[in-house]
Amino acid sequence: MTTLPERAGRRCHHVLNPLHSTHYFSPELAAELAALGIKDPGAAYLAVRAAALGPVGPGVVSAAFYNFSHAMVARHVPEVWRTAAPPEVLAARLRAVDAVLRRQLGEEALASPEMAEAAELALRAAEGCTRPARPMYSAHADLPVPDAPHLAFWHATTLLREHRGDGHLAVLLELGLDPVEALVSHTATGWGMTPTWVLASRGWTRADWDAAALRLRDRGLLTADGELTDAGRETRRELEVRTDRLDLSPYEHLGATGVARLTEIATVFAGAALEAGAFPAEAFGKD
Repeated sequence: MTTLPERAGRRCHHVLNPLHSTHYFSPELAAELAALGIKDPGAAYLAVRAAALGPVGPGVVSAAFYNFSHAMVARHVPEVWRTAAPPEVLAARLRAVDAVLRRQLGEEALASPEMAEAAELALRAAEGCTRPARPMYSAHADLPVPDAPHLAFWHATTLLREHRGDGHLAVLLELGLDPVEALVSHTATGWGMTPTWVLASRGWTRADWDAAALRLRDRGLLTADGELTDAGRETRRELEVRTDRLDLSPYEHLGATGVARLTEIATVFAGAALEAGAFPAEAFGKD
């Protein structure tokens, strides 16, 4: 039985995840990938996130990523590996992350005792992650831990983020939310990406989006004007509760005191990143 406060792991995830994700939206990553010859934003995202899997084909990427159109994935994979091999992409990603964290958090934060402590705590939590049925976590867990504390911290946030994500996909399947239904219902919560950003980044069409919304309405999960019904809100709540359950092991391994401290430090760093404009404001919301 867990001794963690309720939703402690989820609260920690919510401040670690932005620190992992900010590089996807950064000019530094776009520049690093463009220098390798990968200039399409969709190809760049697929490459950096899939590179830990090795030079895999589109089927593996579509399965592991879940909510991307397979047609979009197949346009870029495996062609992207002929432009730059996965080890080159991983090195470029780490250079971009280094530059992004220096810009958003500042040199003082990167050299602080708190950064070293955050890295130690997050890496200790990641020791509690499990490999079975978690391809994205497991692939990243095979990568070396960087020496610099801020990069070690980012590496650990990646492990924890992908571990939770792998479990989240299992629950989406269990609850019967297909890739586009998952996106539509997430946007309806107000926390997901806008339809415009989803369609541009995930490769789906407006017809795909509308068809998924209709399926959700037929199941009683979405209203005619695109809001979640009571049943829809309960489904999304259950999705997070079951995801929490599958993601307990790293936070139980770290313990309540460590989780609270990691959350405290990461909240400060995430706040600084957001203040520095880590994410485009227009990317998130219902419209």
